[in-house]
Amino acid sequence: MKKIVYIPLDDRPANLDDVIVQGHAAGLEVVTPNASIIRNRMDDTGEIVGTEVVGTSGAVYGDPAAAGQFLQSKAAEADGFIISIDMLAYGGLIGSRRLRADGGADYPTYDPQTTSLLDTIVGLKRDYPNKPIFLLDTVMRLATTTMAESLSIEAYNESRALMMKPRLPQTEFDAILGGYDLQPDGTNYEDTVHFDKQTYYNARQHKFKTNRYVLEALVRDAGVDFVAFGVDDASTQGVQANEIDWIEAHIDTWLSGSGGQNPDRAIILPDADGLGHSLMARMAAKLHAEDSTQPVKPVVAVRYFGRDGSEIVNTYEYMDVHTNILRHIDIVGGTYTGDGRSVSNPDYELELVALTSEDQIGAAIAHIEDNRAAKLPTLVVDFTRGGSAGVVVTPELLNSPATGTLFGYSAWNTAGNKIGMSLGMALSRFFFLKKETQERALGLALDAHGSLLFKRFLKDYSYKTIEIANIRTESRARTPYTNVTADQNMKIFNTPQDYDYLVQLLRTDMQTRTAELAATPAFGIGTDAPTCAVRRFGVPQGEPGPNSRDWRFAQYAGVVLPQDDPDFIWWRAFEITLNPQIDLERTSQGACE
Repeated sequence: MKKIVYIPLDDRPANLDDVIVQGHAAGLEVVTPNASIIRNRMDDTGEIVGTEVVGTSGAVYGDPAAAGQFLQSKAAEADGFIISIDMLAYGGLIGSRRLRADGGADYPTYDPQTTSLLDTIVGLKRDYPNKPIFLLDTVMRLATTTMAESLSIEAYNESRALMMKPRLPQTEFDAILGGYDLQPDGTNYEDTVHFDKQTYYNARQHKFKTNRYVLEALVRDAGVDFVAFGVDDASTQGVQANEIDWIEAHIDTWLSGSGGQNPDRAIILPDADGLGHSLMARMAAKLHAEDSTQPVKPVVAVRYFGRDGSEIVNTYEYMDVHTNILRHIDIVGGTYTGDGRSVSNPDYELELVALTSEDQIGAAIAHIEDNRAAKLPTLVVDFTRGGSAGVVVTPELLNSPATGTLFGYSAWNTAGNKIGMSLGMALSRFFFLKKETQERALGLALDAHGSLLFKRFLKDYSYKTIEIANIRTESRARTPYTNVTADQNMKIFNTPQDYDYLVQLLRTDMQTRTAELAATPAFGIGTDAPTCAVRRFGVPQGEPGPNSRDWRFAQYAGVVLPQDDPDFIWWRAFEITLNPQIDLERTSQGACE
């Protein structure tokens, strides 16, 4: 089994747990730093005056030096590396946007401690030139971090509103650094009330210098294989615009890109929490292709049920949904074709079904079922309800056994997150099945894939669409404080006794939600009509490798959600840990045809 050394963006499930399971579903061992090295947490202590919370403290960030040491200690045994720049340089995503007293010295010697950590990657490429190194880096988001180092929701709202306003266009690096506060007419923006905007600009300066160092020193000069830049929490205008344009221009000039992108070296797009998924798929493509005669870049089609993605720009993004899908296809190692082709004889190998309108779900289900009958690998992305699964479309998906055969699915958070998670899940699995023929490896990987697919529905729908309302209601009703929204940080805004109650409520209710989801036709666990998943691709006699249109199946047989597993990892209702374990059993081919 190939071994991937993975430095995650942080230790939230989207960046850690889910990517590890995705790797297992693709037959890859994923090695990560000790939990203490990558631990990130929001403030956990409140300053109380009467019935009001007037300040918070206690945020925790990762350990960049220890992350660098971990990379070096595991380098010899690794077959490839996926490395978050934010973790390696700043201790994680929230660490990379901490307000700063200054923005560092002039580039490139802006911060010797940071560049020394980044040069760890240069050393890896020098010592192991044939091992693929993929980087994920972020362009700093518009808003400050809520509940970190006493930053409030008011600071978040004020900063995001200010940073979304248009800036004076700049093309030179130093001019961009010095122009963050300039309106299009060259004058400064108003002073801020809830945060110090200069400390925000200092953080932005430091991060943009790191973006340049990654692109210039690591990818262009040191020959690191690939970097995905994710623009976190973006807008169609604002303080990020000049940075995005600069990065795109230098992908073209330094890396021979076109239109600001190079699928072989660097991509920039709206996403952050989906980048680990996307790069794990790219790694599966790279490593499994070494043992296979199959094409490296499978053809992916996109079919919309509802509005075309070119007409949709997510609230937290600067790029339309369709272009975002195309850029993610570039990252995961696929190539794009259009849609509207006949299912009976398509010239593509996977299809992304994009749900963009609730009233099209009937047609979408029929199409997914046609793909299942034609044995065409399919993934679904649900864009119908913002940051969670749609209340109209998801019950319909769960009412179809074809959903259990999906190669990827997501409805979690921003459009970019959903796309990266679903495509990463589907393509990594596809690359593995095109190569693997050993039964034991296939069985272990199948249980991991089934667990991740089940989790996506359990989290994106059962929790984020349904159960979260119960948690929020209970948290808000039980807070002793009058000036906060309790579920934004239940560790502080609820009493210890009420926090324990909320954790137990979560764990009890999610057992019920797990049983409900298991019994749906999508999984059929414990029913008289169990559902099947794709266990392997067949190996027809005389062909060079497994054929993706010749499926072998297994039935969903059982699911366990550990009693002590669901938890509020960052003290807030928005995000929970959730690790269901699915068991699939081989069955006769005819039972699933």
